[in-house]
Amino acid sequence: MLPEPTRRQTILRLALPIIAGMLTQSLLNLIDAALVGSLGEVPLAGVGIGGYAMFLITAVLFGLSSGVQAQTARRHGERDWARRAMALNAGLAIALAVALPLTLLCLWQAPRLLALINQDPAVTAEAVAYFRWRVLSLIPVAMIFCFRGYWNGIQQTGLYLRIILVMHAINVVASIGLIFGHLGLPAMGAAGAGAGTTLSLFVGLMIWAGLSLRRATASGFLAGLPRRPALATTLRLATPHSFQQIWFAAGYAVLFWILGQIGTASVAVGHVLVNLSLLLILPGVGLGMAAMSLVGQALGRGAHGEAHRWGWEVVHLAWLCLAILALPMVLFPEAVLGLFLHDADLVVLGTLPLRLTAAMIVLDAAALVFAQALLGAGAHRTVMATTLTLQWLVFLPLAWWVGVVHDQGLVGIWWVQLGYRALNSAGFVLIWQRRRWQALVI
Repeated sequence: MLPEPTRRQTILRLALPIIAGMLTQSLLNLIDAALVGSLGEVPLAGVGIGGYAMFLITAVLFGLSSGVQAQTARRHGERDWARRAMALNAGLAIALAVALPLTLLCLWQAPRLLALINQDPAVTAEAVAYFRWRVLSLIPVAMIFCFRGYWNGIQQTGLYLRIILVMHAINVVASIGLIFGHLGLPAMGAAGAGAGTTLSLFVGLMIWAGLSLRRATASGFLAGLPRRPALATTLRLATPHSFQQIWFAAGYAVLFWILGQIGTASVAVGHVLVNLSLLLILPGVGLGMAAMSLVGQALGRGAHGEAHRWGWEVVHLAWLCLAILALPMVLFPEAVLGLFLHDADLVVLGTLPLRLTAAMIVLDAAALVFAQALLGAGAHRTVMATTLTLQWLVFLPLAWWVGVVHDQGLVGIWWVQLGYRALNSAGFVLIWQRRRWQALVI
């Protein structure tokens, strides 16, 4: 059952800017690929490898966003206005302390790191040049996670969309100039895409900092050095989420290795299916981030029943949204696959798995929303344990056993994945219904 109109409007007001920001980020990645792709397959492959390495490094700091947002939402619900930004201060200090040495290490060890991912010297050289420019933005990325968590926590999600659009505009203009040498800028090739992205992130950080100095000082922003309890709580909340993101990303690398044991065709089709699913679940992720704030604020007010209700209402809305997005994949799978695959045999191979992917997207709604809602309640360890246990101890071993050992191929692996997604959502529903998360203190 869908939420009442007023509550539905509250959910959408929070979620839509987040969803739009995520979708624009995905679109920008495609634009960057198209720009670099005009230079040839070696630069394009180098940017792909460098971008994946940056994603893995960034995952170390990803938990700062949810850690700051969960605490901020709780303080907001408690009406503790003077301490709302304490978690933001702690997050920024942790971001600097972790990201600075990590940046220096990555700059130094970039060739070795990227050689582990790819063995082609020409591709690795392009990847190193691109990655070194990108990794210079690690501190701004980490701090932007913290600012985003704070402003999302007080239900000001529209700021995220407006700022990210400014950043994207700067990124596109700077990248075009630096890749091709326009506007009097040096022609840097693929590395120019990394430099343009880094420039846009530094500008974005300045915008977030200036906005917070104007509007968050009354909530304690930069009122003093973060205290040990705030640092400890932020680390306690952020570490499991970051650990989860690192191993979740590594799980996809293992999945593609398994597909590689089957054949190149399975890798090609699997790549399309995975990227489609990651794109189409973004509305579910955005709705889940809205649930994180709503649940955290309700718990801050001591309204445990309302917190539980918010979780289910967001799930119902996510089910509807993801079902609509999945429908074309069920009804017109050949047409959807034809946008990405131009070999008739590959389209035939991917037709049933695409329909299974559509079912997975809908099944994922409960897991996507309740996982984020549990982060808002402070249950970061529970989310990490549930997600990684099912991925690494259930899905990946069964995918290997069914797909490779029993020679069921891509279709068999996707049936296993459908079962895994159903089990994952069922697990989060059970955790949500047991309500132990209501007793957590953050």
